[in-house]
Amino acid sequence: MLTIATRVDVMNRLGRAMADPTRSRILLSLLQAPGYPAKLAHELELTRTNVSNHLACLRGCGIVVAGAEGRQTRYEIADPHLTAALAALIDVTLAVDEDAPCMDPTCAVPGCCGPDLA
Repeated sequence: MLTIATRVDVMNRLGRAMADPTRSRILLSLLQAPGYPAKLAHELELTRTNVSNHLACLRGCGIVVAGAEGRQTRYEIADPHLTAALAALIDVTLAVDEDAPCMDPTCAVPGCCGPDLA
């Protein structure tokens, strides 16, 4: 069972992972597909060392996992539920604008759209 302390730890790890712009760019890339340090470095115009250091941080935070593929290491988001949650968080954060209507015509979130919006 999760305790408040472990929930706080989880929130802190997630915040640490997403607080750095380079880690955020790596996460966005990994949300699309698994990646390799050299390929990520090339795509993001970073050094491989820089990418490897950030991937180590993301691994330590429990956000990504690494697996050996021959002589390469493949990185991906640790769990499909986490992928969905990160994608949803991005969508919700992008959608939050007090003066704009909800972008989802099928939105069923109470208080978001419709006549009950105050």
